[in-house]
Amino acid sequence: MKTAVSIIDDAFYINGEITYPGRFYQGNKVEGLLLNTRMVQGIFDDRNPETIHLWEYPDTGEWDPERNTREFLSAMPTWRAHGVLAFTLNLQGGSPEGYSKAQPWHNSGIEADGSLNADYLSRLERIIDFAGALGMVVILGYFYFGQDQRITDENAVKKAVDNATGWLFDKGYTNVIIEVNNECNVRYSHEILQPERVHELIERVKATTHNGNRFLVGTSYGGGRVPLENVVRSSDFLLIHGNGVSDPNRIIEMVQQTREVPGYRPIPILFNEDDHFDFDKPLNNFVAAVSQYASWGYFDPGENDYCNGYQSVPVQWQLNTPRKRTFFQKARDITGCHS
Repeated sequence: MKTAVSIIDDAFYINGEITYPGRFYQGNKVEGLLLNTRMVQGIFDDRNPETIHLWEYPDTGEWDPERNTREFLSAMPTWRAHGVLAFTLNLQGGSPEGYSKAQPWHNSGIEADGSLNADYLSRLERIIDFAGALGMVVILGYFYFGQDQRITDENAVKKAVDNATGWLFDKGYTNVIIEVNNECNVRYSHEILQPERVHELIERVKATTHNGNRFLVGTSYGGGRVPLENVVRSSDFLLIHGNGVSDPNRIIEMVQQTREVPGYRPIPILFNEDDHFDFDKPLNNFVAAVSQYASWGYFDPGENDYCNGYQSVPVQWQLNTPRKRTFFQKARDITGCHS
């Protein structure tokens, strides 16, 4: 099955049908939203021999990137059955410890010269293909601030953008939207990946077309930050993060402030990273976002000293912790998805 994502005004459509058709939750419209999870380690590997031992599977004593992707694929139907229609992957992953300061590991599907690594693309292809079969959307990030320093210079960054976008076209994907980089305002080495200039890369993706088609594209900011005007004007959708935002009323305020930025017109607002939960409480960040007609994305750095989270390698991709189960149950409640 081929899956195609599109946007009309501030609503998402899959295969020409609005998402969650007719659905309301506590009087708030859900149709047109894109509920999602941050699953950026789906194609993770570590090419640094000094750190690869950190990711050993307990049962084998070895790290295995192919096993990681196989187990990711096996969990995807469960996520979809709970009403989660999208997830975020990244060619350069995210911190495999949930949160990290130093990041000595080498997890990058992008080489120093901007070319792409064939092993990463192989794993990514399997995931995007299966997402298409399930009717799911992949939010594909290109760059991550823990790894972008591995790219030589600005020309190589541009080359990587062109190569990644071109690869997506070559594969004929229509179920992918692009996040140029994760949290553009956090510690990027290259100026073109920083807030003042990142819109240049958004425009670069938009200018790359095939048979008159192009990919939908935006970028994200760190927790609690509202997008700047240059990104608002260039983007097809606006990605904001709830990390560090413990008061759900601030989530409400962030969405309202985003719609006030000069250049805003009706386009979707998505949280695709938020490490706050409280899914048993009447008001939490998930419910607050939906109340403002913003999509929400679950970021699970892990429980018990950051073990068992969706970002903590080696990842257990099934619903193996209480926190994961309560999120997916909440997603099912909000979307009414019981298939």
